[in-house]
Amino acid sequence: MPSKPPRPCRAPACGNKTTASHGYCEEHEHLHKPWATRKGSGRGGRPWRRKRDAVMRRDKGLCQPCLKNNRVTPAAQVDHIIPKAEGGTDADSNLQAICKACHDVKTQTEAKRAQQG
Repeated sequence: MPSKPPRPCRAPACGNKTTASHGYCEEHEHLHKPWATRKGSGRGGRPWRRKRDAVMRRDKGLCQPCLKNNRVTPAAQVDHIIPKAEGGTDADSNLQAICKACHDVKTQTEAKRAQQG
């Protein structure tokens, strides 16, 4: 059976070619974000996308922690205010739009808290 013909990588301004089904070359395959995640994770797929989109609309696509510090920053992700590992839920009231920088800091803080017990 013949292989697929190479096509341009989906990454902006990339001149590489790929035959991968996700459309990214080897250099940019980290950009591929499958919607469905591991079974039982509770995240991914259409229900999570809908919830994520609703939270982003509610928060007007702006990072909520930045807004509390009088900064206007576009949000890139949706995050649990109280982590699920600490008893938080997937309720809209426990979700917020957040930029990558704030999310990274928050995740590090939560990881340190978890290590301390």
